[in-house]
Parts: sequence; structure tokens; C-alpha cells
Amino acid sequence: MPAQIITTEDLMKFKIDLIDEIKDIISTHSGFKVKKWLKSNEVRVLLSVSPGTLQNLRMNGTLPYTKIGGIIYYDYEEIQKILESNRVDNKY
Repeated sequence: MPAQIITTEDLMKFKIDLIDEIKDIISTHSGFKVKKWLKSNEVRVLLSVSPGTLQNLRMNGTLPYTKIGGIIYYDYEEIQKILESNRVDNKY
């Protein structure tokens, strides 16, 4: 049986596909729904950033938000789009 070589790129593609499939399974079978609008503390936990970093992301226009009264809301889908658009694929 001939040996099959797996590249780093193959592994990265497999990882991304696997994560996407797990997300689909979780959202369709467990009744788990991601909230449309997240508050600042939820976004900080999601992105693992400090309050100051979150404020900088708002102020420099990286992270769009909606402010109602004194509460700031972030669109979960917008956060996902920003993460995808800033993804870096290192190829060795």
C-alpha cells in the first residue's frame, strides 16, 4: 500500500471543515441558538479581550455597534464576518 502525504494545508482545511460541521450540528440538533445581539461583556468573553481593547475596536471602526441608552450592542453575524475577513492563513 503506497504512503499518502498529508500537508499542513490539508490539515488546516480539515480543521475548518470539522469546526463548521460541529457548529451546524450544535445549532440544528441541540436547540442552541446564538443570540443576534450581544452586550459588551459577552463580546469581551467571546473575543477574549479587555474592556479597553473592545473600546479601541469600536473607536477605530473595526467593530460596528449599536448604542441604546447606555448599553452597547454588537451584531453576532458582523463579528463573525470581521473574524473571517481578517483571517490569516500562514503557508510554510
